Amino acid sequence: MKALARLFSALTLLFLLAAAWLMLAPQPQRPSPPPATPLTGPVDHIVIHKSARRMTAFRDGQPLKTYPIALGFAPHGDKRRQGDGRTPEGRFTINRVNPRSAYHLSLGLDYPRPQDRARAAAEGTDPGGDIFIHGQPNTRPDGETLPGDWTAGCIAVSDSDIRELHAAARIGTTVEILP
Repeated sequence: MKALARLFSALTLLFLLAAAWLMLAPQPQRPSPPPATPLTGPVDHIVIHKSARRMTAFRDGQPLKTYPIALGFAPHGDKRRQGDGRTPEGRFTINRVNPRSAYHLSLGLDYPRPQDRARAAAEGTDPGGDIFIHGQPNTRPDGETLPGDWTAGCIAVSDSDIRELHAAARIGTTVEILP
């Protein structure tokens, strides 16, 4: 029994020495990622890939910058009706800019389009509306980004990202939302 206790003590000491060495040994330096290049100048097209949770801003067909996004709380599929939590799919246009949004800045999309209204009327539902690209809720501290898909159907980005987009996008900028 004493031999087993000594063996256990020796193994415990060996484990503690190995753990201390791992904590104190110099760690290899990993290169830090390059700083994100700020978006400058106007954009004329934005493409949103819902499945990849990314949005890319373009000028003259050239990608300028890609942003991580959050979507509606039920993001799969095209928006069908008010309250379904889906982000619409298709080609839209920024038709309004709201610097006094309940979210940190916002760019309004022209949803519902005539075909969305016609489909909803045929189904006897309300197509919903007020779809925006916006920042985080104004009730949250600046710099905080809510995790996961949390909007009611909008496209959310960080506050710093919406500041860039708000300055670069104009009424008439096209927005393509892909599954």
